[in-house]
Amino acid sequence: MTAASAAAGLPEAAPTRRVGLGVSARNVATLAWRNLVQIKHNPMELLDLSIQPIMFVLLFAYVFGPPMAGSVDAYLPIVIPGIIAQNALFAGMTTGYGLNVDITKGVYDRFRSLPIARGAPLFGRIIADTVKQAWSMLVLLLVGFAIGFRIETGPLGLLAAFGLILLFALLFTWISVFVGVSVSEPEKVQIFGFTIIFPITFLSTAFIKLSPGTPDWLAFVMRNNPLSQLVESIRGLLVGGPVLEHAWIAVAWGAAFMAVFAPLSIRQLRRRV
Repeated sequence: MTAASAAAGLPEAAPTRRVGLGVSARNVATLAWRNLVQIKHNPMELLDLSIQPIMFVLLFAYVFGPPMAGSVDAYLPIVIPGIIAQNALFAGMTTGYGLNVDITKGVYDRFRSLPIARGAPLFGRIIADTVKQAWSMLVLLLVGFAIGFRIETGPLGLLAAFGLILLFALLFTWISVFVGVSVSEPEKVQIFGFTIIFPITFLSTAFIKLSPGTPDWLAFVMRNNPLSQLVESIRGLLVGGPVLEHAWIAVAWGAAFMAVFAPLSIRQLRRRV
């Protein structure tokens, strides 16, 4: 305790801890693993990541497939990439939900008392949720294969599609992070997700293709929707078609989301915890 602080009767501030890059990486990996092993104690989370993709694939394929494309087999190349993209956005909202739970339950206060990198809890959760998204996408594809979907471009196309969707989801997640560190209750993160993601999804080409009968204003919205660009690039990678132009636009949208919401999220997190 310094003489000035002793004279004032105040405790001396704790010295600032500096964590090296290697230690920071280990901290992030440890907390990412923490978020993954929590599934063992909360198996409903794994069921949610598995059942929702199955439900959407079966619902859209068998209910909407025949009237919209003439048959289930004809509709699968259209709808599977769309559901993959939609599912990635919904899964991304779990990051904000989990962060809000940690903050409101005081978990972040405990993290602050540990000699770990300040950003480790945030980045550990983002990485863990990205792994969960990969699992969800795998389940979705397996269900698609079981009912007749086939990849026409080979293993490289599949790997590229995985990489693209996970990259976009990682960039889009910063919107979820910002909402999670800004609202007062976890339920509000879920409300935001349904309010925003459903309109974005259904005003895109995720489940239907543009047709000559589409109104001009709706065609403009669907064509310039970032999710449409992502879906078209995934279709190209999985079943054939243009890829690069759509992929670049989708990644540009994701980078813009991250550029805006990452600084806002970090600033808001520092203010709150």
